[in-house]
Amino acid sequence: MADDYLVRIGKLIRDARQHRGWTQAQLAEALGTSQSAVNRIERGNQNISLEMIARIGEALDSEIVSLGYAGPMHLRVVGGRRLSGAIDVKTSKNACVALLCASLLNKGRTVLRRVARIEEVYRLLEVLNSIGVRTRWINGGVDLEIVPPSELDMAAIDADAAVRTRSIIMFFGPLLHRMDRFKLPYAGGCDLGTRTIEPHMIALRRFGLDIAATEGQYHAVVDRSVSPDRPIVLTERGDTVTENALLAAARHDGVTVIRNASSNYMVQDLCFFLEALGVEVEGIGTTTLTVHGVPDIDVDVDYSPSEDPVEAMSLLAAAVVTESELTVRRVPIEFLEIELAVLEEMGLDHDRTPEYVADNGRTRLVDLTVRPSKLEAPIDKIHPMPFPGLNIDNVPFFAAIAAVAQGKTLIHDWVYDNRAIYLTDLNRLGGRLQLLDPHRVLVEGPTRWRAAEMMCPPALRPAVVVLLAMMAAEGTSVLRNVYVINRGYEDLAERLNSIGAQIETFRDI
Repeated sequence: MADDYLVRIGKLIRDARQHRGWTQAQLAEALGTSQSAVNRIERGNQNISLEMIARIGEALDSEIVSLGYAGPMHLRVVGGRRLSGAIDVKTSKNACVALLCASLLNKGRTVLRRVARIEEVYRLLEVLNSIGVRTRWINGGVDLEIVPPSELDMAAIDADAAVRTRSIIMFFGPLLHRMDRFKLPYAGGCDLGTRTIEPHMIALRRFGLDIAATEGQYHAVVDRSVSPDRPIVLTERGDTVTENALLAAARHDGVTVIRNASSNYMVQDLCFFLEALGVEVEGIGTTTLTVHGVPDIDVDVDYSPSEDPVEAMSLLAAAVVTESELTVRRVPIEFLEIELAVLEEMGLDHDRTPEYVADNGRTRLVDLTVRPSKLEAPIDKIHPMPFPGLNIDNVPFFAAIAAVAQGKTLIHDWVYDNRAIYLTDLNRLGGRLQLLDPHRVLVEGPTRWRAAEMMCPPALRPAVVVLLAMMAAEGTSVLRNVYVINRGYEDLAERLNSIGAQIETFRDI
């Protein structure tokens, strides 16, 4: 067989295994082979017979593997349907990936509750498994157990999985405490234009980490004689930059002050997790964090990440765009208050329950009920700001919301180079969006949506915005190659169907 064919088969087997919630070790046990053999098969590095393919298909109960058809996943959307009922918000994608990286700080057993089963998490698990970390889904595949080895095997890192996620850059903070030299593949993720890691380098140099980027890899060298002798001032108030600095400070023997820190939801969850590891963090929720590091962390820890405010915004936007009455439960209200204030100004009819506490014991939740509303364009532009401002990832949903409002709305997505451009894909569905420059879009509403067939934008939130517009458009639309949506949302089509949507998942045969 050709090497690329082996790689294709390996990816099919890996996806089927993950869909069942098995680790490589569990599949190996079912086949009577070794975990390393399964790892080679999934990476396309081992010849595999038709008999073995059939055995794997039987073990995984996977028709995809046994029939052998591959190709990307697509969605067929029958639009114009009203949503109804109630839906729960899942745990935060961005918190889960940060906590997976943070598990490398701990020599003990980490259990994360209700982990989002999304492609971004799967890619990180593949990377962790490849370097020797044992992970398995427990309690019916709801929770995740993580047990690190005494020594990480960085030479065996799954580069293919690593380059498909930008989250790999958050390995720098934990790894600098475990080894003096290591390599990581370049970070990938959404296509959002130029995204430098220089702010990460500036912060981590204060812990002795020097990074050179050559030949598709980051080459890291740690100087143990270097440690922060004054507060670290981040050059951007970024979420992953703050998380990397926190991860580095957690095992630094001393007190580290981080200024201009993000206080966003995933950063707060990471701080709560670090406290569960025994690391004292002062100033959670503010822009100055003081970390009392613990050089050696060896504890068994059990933690529940909080709910995802961006998914909550997605579901609220789905109700608004389809003119539906919908209750969205377990909404982390602290991280949606600005968005709701803007929507109230636009005329949104909604109410909320009294606040209650998330499973992490800290995050405030409410249940929100949204009703069909006659919306007017806001007077001011829609633009993101660091928390507690309007969330950067929630800006694209306002493009779809503005499209159903009366009047013109200016959306200024100043953070990313390309994302505003992808919002103009709504024009294929009847929208009237004018791109003023790479960062600004003028949206005119109301919109009479129409069905269309189109490729999924290569950025997560704009891709979901297109899906929401298809749900509002009368007729049948097709959204092709939705991997990017699966990076950030668990069973989104199935869950939307549970509240009245009609979305079918299919692949090309």
